[in-house]
This record gives sequence, structure tokens and C-alpha cells, in this order.
Amino acid sequence: MAETLQEGIRLFQLKRWSMAVQVLLQMENRTVKTEEGIERAYYLGLCYTKLGRFDDALLYLEQVVNTAQNSLQVYQCRMTLAYIYALTSRAKMAEFELDRLVASGFESVQLYLILAYTSHSQRQPEKAVQWYEKVLNLDKHNTTAINGLGYILVDTNLDVRRGLRFCQIAVDRNPQNAAYLDSLGWACFKNGNTVEAKNWLRRALELAPQHKDIQNHMKIVVKEAS
Repeated sequence: MAETLQEGIRLFQLKRWSMAVQVLLQMENRTVKTEEGIERAYYLGLCYTKLGRFDDALLYLEQVVNTAQNSLQVYQCRMTLAYIYALTSRAKMAEFELDRLVASGFESVQLYLILAYTSHSQRQPEKAVQWYEKVLNLDKHNTTAINGLGYILVDTNLDVRRGLRFCQIAVDRNPQNAAYLDSLGWACFKNGNTVEAKNWLRRALELAPQHKDIQNHMKIVVKEAS
């Protein structure tokens, strides 16, 4: 069985996730309390996540967090669980997993980014701002956090001037990112500059013409300017 496990891990590392799943499923259905059982569940959970088969992924990832002794494995599985829950609109469950990590003393940029996202999803802007600021304390150049912080500040009217500055920084660093251009356009609108808002939103739509949020922002700005 050790050879089968190693072959599954090799295929996972090669990003051949479907093949890795097929190999790992050939192993005997041993209890996850054994070392090999935990490793099998760990890689099956990650493979299924990569394949977008989230219900299958949850089954194996939860087995790992409930039985594994390897703190790094538990950390990665909890992060992956939180990612799946956030992606599938289960923000409270995502926050539960992330809170467990914070309580355990884990700290990372990715952890705080997901916490900010889940707080924003639950309409808790002040909390989201705090998490984005924690990201920037760890990595002051993190453009995702800079843009996210700027957008929340302007969208919720917490501090539209400060938000505009963050959005401008994000676009300066990545002028071809549609989401950043959208944030800057919306920030300009919130600061009363509809001409600049339309210019930035037009550029955002050129890069992502089907993006619903950008379309909605442009409609609002155009209506206001007419």
C-alpha cells in the first residue's frame, strides 16, 4: 500500500489530480487513524478541491482535521475547508474554520485575506477592514489587500477619501486588473468624480465585459451623469 500512496502523491505533485484520485482510491479503505490513512485522506481532499468536487473534498478534509497530529496538515486542511465554504457561500462555516486557526496561533496573509472576504460577505465592513489591515501589517505590498481595503472603505462610505487612495495604489501596481480598475472607478464615483469614474469603469469593462459588478457600477454612474 505504501507504493500506491507514493504514486498517488507523485501524480498530485504533477497536477494530474484525476489520475491521483484513481490511484489513491485503490488503497484499502483503512481507518484514517493510521498514518497511511491520514495521508490518503489528505491528498484525496486536496485533489478533489483542485477538481472542484467540493462535497467529496469536504469528506476527506474533515477526516484529516479531526484525526491528524501534523499541525501543518491540519492548518492546510482548515484553510482549504475555509476556501471551499467561502466559495460556496457558507461564510459562517468558513469563519468558524478560520477562527480555529487564529485561536491556535496561526498567522498568515492568506488566512487574513479569507477572513476579510468572509467578513465582507456577511456585511461586516469594519471587521473586514481590520483583517485587511492585518494583511498589510504582514505584507505592506499585498495588492489584493490594498484593493480590497480601498473598495470596502468607499463602498460602505467608511472613508471614501482614504479608500480612493488605496484603489489608486492598486491600479498603479497592476493597471490591467479589471477588478482593481472597477474599484478605482467606483471610488471616483463615491468621491463625486463621475467623469473619471466612467473612464476607469470603461477600461474595466474592456478587460471583463461580462463581469456583473462592473456592469452594475457603470449603469449607476451613467445614470447619475445623465
